[in-house]
Amino acid sequence: MLKLAANGCKRSHENATPYFCHRVMSKKKQGRTDGLVYSTNQDYYNDFQESAGGQETLPKDKQRLRVQLDTRQRAGKVVTLVANFAGSTDDLEALGKQLKTKCGTGGSVKDGLIIIQGDYKEKIVAWLKDWGYTQTR
Repeated sequence: MLKLAANGCKRSHENATPYFCHRVMSKKKQGRTDGLVYSTNQDYYNDFQESAGGQETLPKDKQRLRVQLDTRQRAGKVVTLVANFAGSTDDLEALGKQLKTKCGTGGSVKDGLIIIQGDYKEKIVAWLKDWGYTQTR
């Protein structure tokens, strides 16, 4: 029997209600970074402190950012990579958003890299130096 979910999914759901779908249920909550799921030990003391955003961000003049062009595994398309950002993921994503807005193009932040679609190397280096990232190459 084919039921339509509220989000328009046409996948067959035998035991599901019409308002739930694999698209809605697919997002998973990130667990703890230390790997602990559950402990039956009554003497266990849970002193784990979740860090807020990772490491502390270095000042702009201490950052040694590297800007380079890359075409690997991108079907010949050129992207501009900004690497070696030392700081929290929130600050990295904020810098990535600023660069994407300034370039007027798409991109993403993955694995500690800012990926900007297109050849914007000279412009990005100039903008980063204007914004106070003096050790940028």
